[in-house]
Amino acid sequence: MGPAGPGVASTSVITLDRLINVLGGYGARLLAGSAARSTELRSVVLPEVVDGRTVAGDVLLAVGAASPAEAVAWARAARAVVVLTRDGTPETVPPGGPAVVVVDSAMPWSDFAAIVYGLVLEGRETESGRGPTDLFALADSLSEAVGGAVVIEDRLSQVLAFSRGQQDADPARAATILGRQAPADLRATFDAHGVFTHLAGSDDPMFVPGDARVGLTGRMVVAARAGRELLGSVWVACADPLTGAQRRALADGAHTVALHLLRSRASADLERQVESELVIRLLESPADAATVASRLGLPPASLRVVALRAAQGGRRHAALLQAFEHATAGFGWSRPSRSALADTTVYTVLAAERAAVARDWVDALVATLPDEVTVQAGISAPAAATELAVARAEADECLALQEGTGSVTPPAYDESWDDLVLRRLRTAARSGRTPHRGVVAELRAHDSAHGTAYVATLRAWLQERGDPGRTAAHLGVHENTVRYRMRRMSELTDLRLDDAHKRFAMMIELAVID
Repeated sequence: MGPAGPGVASTSVITLDRLINVLGGYGARLLAGSAARSTELRSVVLPEVVDGRTVAGDVLLAVGAASPAEAVAWARAARAVVVLTRDGTPETVPPGGPAVVVVDSAMPWSDFAAIVYGLVLEGRETESGRGPTDLFALADSLSEAVGGAVVIEDRLSQVLAFSRGQQDADPARAATILGRQAPADLRATFDAHGVFTHLAGSDDPMFVPGDARVGLTGRMVVAARAGRELLGSVWVACADPLTGAQRRALADGAHTVALHLLRSRASADLERQVESELVIRLLESPADAATVASRLGLPPASLRVVALRAAQGGRRHAALLQAFEHATAGFGWSRPSRSALADTTVYTVLAAERAAVARDWVDALVATLPDEVTVQAGISAPAAATELAVARAEADECLALQEGTGSVTPPAYDESWDDLVLRRLRTAARSGRTPHRGVVAELRAHDSAHGTAYVATLRAWLQERGDPGRTAAHLGVHENTVRYRMRRMSELTDLRLDDAHKRFAMMIELAVID
């Protein structure tokens, strides 16, 4: 690993592997290199020579490199572990040397620089740490520059920050801030003016005239974008369109907001990755499970595992990522849960002695997702940190139960034991051939051939413990009809209802086969 150069060093450390994984979400890809992915990164530099000496650092941003070969040469001179460059193929990279990461040409270097500096120099800072504090300060600064109250929203139109001095805010602005997003009627007004279509395709500020029906005095709005990706938007309360220096200040401010959102999202992505790794480890019930739980801020006992899947039409992957993002939104220690994404399932561990607490968590998560996203979940029984591998299996089984039955309420292992036992029996029964002989099989064949209802009658008789009156009421027939059917069944097959073992076997067969 290259020594830290004149650039600022970090007190919190990430590895090359984590840097590559996080940057992959922004269109970067690992091209070549022999550096170990476990190498720790502590500094970020540009290709510079100061007082005749090359500035050294762990991560080199090869701005202006004409080729991957030139970028690698610069990185070797800077003793860098990894170099970020533009285009290239593995054949154009000299063998050995630092890791070479190719970044998306659609995203400016300044945007990638914000991400990398945020990851390496600020380590595990999160959206609820320094980030939002800076975003509120940025809203205040931008408000002074443009002469109007400012609101900063994310790409889902949820409020992230707003400027101080809201005493002159119009009713629409006050409702937006209180509700953390614009009310439905206000959003409909913006939609009618084509605001969201404009934000999706243009970087120019747009003016929305006032509308007394929704308490709106007027708005200037501009997209906060990184490359082609919309990250959020900046809104200014104003009765007339901004012009001149104020309009330029708004456009410049939107770019600064985009850089901040990139850095915050990268930091949040890193925290999610760290959290996910610890949760996966905890679900394997390691010997130091109590220590891992403590690191995650979880108690050592009374924990439940929630296994969750999401879908949106035929698109499972996108909906699952949405669910995971919302499950891990915000600063970790302010959340009662810790989550991981494994294959096609989001696993969440939370302190919940009662299943209702876990169901409330699922309901709260579903409420944050778009209406077209469907969610199914299964909940384990309470477990100690050392038992979470078993609890994970319980949650998986309950998830499969809900997927198989279409139940509206997520089943919990300790509340749905009877349904789970029957499901296990059905699974076991389907693993072999269905018998063609025996009481139930013979009665089913007779019903099919002659239109009788002997199987339904036998099931009701067993459920009602042989009481003719209750069996008749169950079937909606006369009591004498029940007696006649039972007599006929005894003539057709070896019924032997006086044998307790036979009765129990028939009850199981009827439950698992039909």
